Amino acid sequence: MSKYRSIPQVVDGIRFASKAEARRYGELKLLERAGKIEALQLQPKFSLMVSNTKLGEYRADFAYFCKTQLRMVYEDVKGFRNPLFIWKKKHTEAQHLVTITEVRA
Repeated sequence: MSKYRSIPQVVDGIRFASKAEARRYGELKLLERAGKIEALQLQPKFSLMVSNTKLGEYRADFAYFCKTQLRMVYEDVKGFRNPLFIWKKKHTEAQHLVTITEVRA
């Protein structure tokens, strides 16, 4: 169990950090099979840079192309928003010009 009391789950041989993240994966797989999304990715990485110095990285939970919105969607499943996540999300969105959608657990 993690410090936020999430219980890891394994689905399709993939370990997810929480039941909520595993459930969202199942929902996204159904959307992919239905043809509503494509190119589902797990844990896409973004480097966090300042003045050509890598400070770290941010990993979203999922990324996929939404056919109805005609854009890439980046998602993070959250039960609790800690200060580090809030900073990394803001930094990633500003540096990489993306929007990270928070999915509530």
